[in-house]
Amino acid sequence: MATNQAELVKALIDAGVHFGHRVSRWNPKMEPYIHGKRNMIHIIDVKETIKGLLLAKRLVAQTVQQGKDILFVGTKRQARHAVEEESRRCGMHYVSERWLGGTLTNFRTIRARLNRLEELEKLFDTGQIETYSKKMKATLGRERDKIKANLEGIRKMDRMPGLMFIIDTRREHIAVKEARKLGVKTIALIDTDSDPDLIDLPIPGNDDAMRAIDLVVRELADAVIEGKQGRADKADGAQAEQPRRRSTRSQFRAGEESQGQPPTEAPAPVEPAAPEAVASA
Repeated sequence: MATNQAELVKALIDAGVHFGHRVSRWNPKMEPYIHGKRNMIHIIDVKETIKGLLLAKRLVAQTVQQGKDILFVGTKRQARHAVEEESRRCGMHYVSERWLGGTLTNFRTIRARLNRLEELEKLFDTGQIETYSKKMKATLGRERDKIKANLEGIRKMDRMPGLMFIIDTRREHIAVKEARKLGVKTIALIDTDSDPDLIDLPIPGNDDAMRAIDLVVRELADAVIEGKQGRADKADGAQAEQPRRRSTRSQFRAGEESQGQPPTEAPAPVEPAAPEAVASA
């Protein structure tokens, strides 16, 4: 474990996770996570980054093991590719193109748009779109592509996520507000210009370096996979421990045998008397 943690620290430093913003752009609430400054740039304390990342991995694994889902949010150019790839690898939901206002607070409307996407894709897949005019085909095609670009990552999300991971809370401030309003726990990779009080579990680090983002998202995706494995093991263990149900008669006979008494046999059925015998009686 110590070796793995040392390797993680080295990888984070090599990725530049400790470089913050310029001193003039800092948020004073980030002071506990700042180690110092160099050339008028704040240097983030890597110990705090490791601490936040390990706590986040544990929380992610526990949340997934409880049967809840994780929503990855990162729409900036540096984070888009990592969010899409790692979310697909671990089988979780993501938003990488644009956070639509009401994605969580007005989820019924979002589901309606996803149903519209399925209708449009059915038109194109079955060839029914050929019955429309050329102009209408182009209009429906643009509508399909737009909905798919914005909502493809949450297409299978049919309930509120148990946890959200956000990259750059200043850019994704609407997502943060919606999560806080609905009581969804949040983890975020935040830089020295962000407010850590808005997040349940902040991971202080450079949210502009592509390599740093890739590394953090990969670690959390591994935690998701670990949580899924724990969920499967838990289900298998519960199924194995489930006792075999026995009928009431077999339980009664087993009780008699344990007390040293022979099992009670059912009395032989009594045949009805013949009509002549009844009359003579």
